[in-house]
Amino acid sequence: MSDVDPIINKVASSGIITLDLEELYPQGERVVFDLKPLLWQEIAMKEDELRAFCKTHDWAQYQGKFVGIHCSADAIVPTWAFMLVATHLQPHAAFVTQGDAAQLERAVFTRFVQQLDVEPYRNTRVVVKGCSKLPVPLNAYVELSAKLLPVVKRA
Repeated sequence: MSDVDPIINKVASSGIITLDLEELYPQGERVVFDLKPLLWQEIAMKEDELRAFCKTHDWAQYQGKFVGIHCSADAIVPTWAFMLVATHLQPHAAFVTQGDAAQLERAVFTRFVQQLDVEPYRNTRVVVKGCSKLPVPLNAYVELSAKLLPVVKRA
């Protein structure tokens, strides 16, 4: 017989479910489509030039990717330019939004959280793991908390 008591994992036996956003990380390549190279003298967008580009560009290269449409130049870019590019990306990309890389990542996670089925967590105790090796944006934790709160048990 041993005088040492066994170590008991009280968290594991408590029924608390750990939700790790890193494990649920939406897989897929992230790409930013920059409108800057399509600008006239890097200050304005010309509709006829953008339309000509859109007709000849290889949109298939975005197949299955998460794409943010952005303009890295301080320029006059009308709303229709973003919309025109989006209409060409949509049949190929897994997800399209307006924004740079950080905004794209936030939008991807917003969509993920909106689509997450919270029923498996109904009336359970859940802890959302807050540390991650992957670039999980802060908004993902906030939006997930707001979505889970109405269905999980409160402490």
